[in-house]
Amino acid sequence: MNWSEFFNMGGYAFYVWTSYALTLIIVVANIISPIMQRKKAIKRIKRAIKRENIELANNHGQGQK
Repeated sequence: MNWSEFFNMGGYAFYVWTSYALTLIIVVANIISPIMQRKKAIKRIKRAIKRENIELANNHGQGQK
């Protein structure tokens, strides 16, 4: 078997390589998606904490609790 035969996959190369490509895309998406969602969640939490701290500082400066 030579490389040409290997890459041709017995005439099924289009289906085989398309399947490999789709699988790779899905695996990469399954790795990247949670990372991006985690970063967004951390940013959202940091904004909420900052907003809460600002509100507390404003209320404390006005003599309110």
